[in-house]
Amino acid sequence: MSLMTVREVADFLNVQEIRVERLQRESLLVAKDKDQAGSPLFDRTDVEKYKALAERLGGI
Repeated sequence: MSLMTVREVADFLNVQEIRVERLQRESLLVAKDKDQAGSPLFDRTDVEKYKALAERLGGI
């Protein structure tokens, strides 16, 4: 399992970090772990699946 930071997810999805935080609050992306500072870490596979679904539905 490859984990991504909020910044990495934002870059991958081409959105701002605040959007990633909102996706987490809305349980559209679920953090798999936290880093030493307590920031969420997301599974790369989950992020890729979310992006594919969002694109099929009309955008992120």
